[in-house]
Amino acid sequence: MAKCDVCGKGVHFGNNVSHSHRRTNHMWKSNIKRVKCNVNGTIKRLHVCTGCLKSNKVERA
Repeated sequence: MAKCDVCGKGVHFGNNVSHSHRRTNHMWKSNIKRVKCNVNGTIKRLHVCTGCLKSNKVERA
């Protein structure tokens, strides 16, 4: 599970480039935390990225 329920941030793909300029596939996963949040007066567990937690887009319970 590497997708934020708030902003939709997910996995990013690209290449690792070595010193000799050989390229291999690489995957960067976003920093996702499972958090109890207050959604419309009810407490739910959501998968939220740390960027959304820091910017207070989510009200923690």
